Amino acid sequence: MTEPYADVARILSDYATFSSDANRYVPAEHRDRSPFSSTILNMDPPRHRQLRSLVSQAFTPRMVAHMEARVTEITNGLLDQVVAQDKMDAIRDLAYPLPVMVIAELLGIPTELREDFKRWSDALVAGNEETTEEERQARFQEIGGMFGYFSQVLEERRAHPQNDLVSALLAAEVDGEHLNAQELLGFCGLLLVAGNETTTNLIGNLLLCLDENPSTVERLRANRALVPGAIEEALRYYSPIKSVRRFASTETTIGDQRIEAGQLIIPWISAANRDEAQFPDADRFDIEREPNRHLGFGRGIHFCLGAPLARLEAKIALGVMFDRLPGAWHVADVPLEPIKSFIVFGTKNLPLTWGR
Repeated sequence: MTEPYADVARILSDYATFSSDANRYVPAEHRDRSPFSSTILNMDPPRHRQLRSLVSQAFTPRMVAHMEARVTEITNGLLDQVVAQDKMDAIRDLAYPLPVMVIAELLGIPTELREDFKRWSDALVAGNEETTEEERQARFQEIGGMFGYFSQVLEERRAHPQNDLVSALLAAEVDGEHLNAQELLGFCGLLLVAGNETTTNLIGNLLLCLDENPSTVERLRANRALVPGAIEEALRYYSPIKSVRRFASTETTIGDQRIEAGQLIIPWISAANRDEAQFPDADRFDIEREPNRHLGFGRGIHFCLGAPLARLEAKIALGVMFDRLPGAWHVADVPLEPIKSFIVFGTKNLPLTWGR
């Protein structure tokens, strides 16, 4: 008998048995040669621990709390552009631009390029069984464009360091050595994508949950202390990350299934978060669910580095929306375009109206 939550939590936590280093197991001709293969997402300890520590200081709860005023300012600026219309596309007008503007400022790159950032981020997480060869080639072109851009940024920061994450990465040392070119590019790409994609889908998915449970909007508007719980429940109910990949470093078993050494494993976070054994009445959206040990941000050494920032941005976005978008909220009765991805769950559009 399978236990989705227990099995997925074990796979995410036991890095000694379930490796993230694809290049150890994928045949050479099929390996990812892009800088993204050199990110901490695709590493095991000890190298993972060394590189993660380089950027962890930028995302501590204390550092994130210092950003609250700026996140609030950006959110208000975005809503200024739509509040008089009584409608917006919540993805295009808020859920996407907010996190990408925040991470761009941290990296020290111009937010005016956010349309480029969106294309690059979408390309990195796109792809499912319906993806065509033409779409794959377009993805590779976009990803190449992103790394070309960051190569230019890194050269500029070498010559003229600034007070930003890119300059900090250039200056950083691990065991007396600077990061190599692949690692630097990989970090820049990872921070850009992870800094916006998950948060965009968290905010969008949260609004979907509220649309499906309309009475919850007034409960939250009246009692803001319930907002953090609503965010956690959205992370469980509509997990922004659906799945990740691991490789068995040794022969093992999952439930009654024998796993050979080197075998690819896809733990489905979205399934684990609906496991009735862990979450009674799992198909009900419950903003006061306790306990709620969801896996929406992962678990173990790869737990999402930006989780405190994502939570802050979602909390501020929802709070400012309550302050400025009166009355009932409704997602328009039009087809929503889901993101085509094995990795992330969300929608590309979310037309929202408010008022009487």
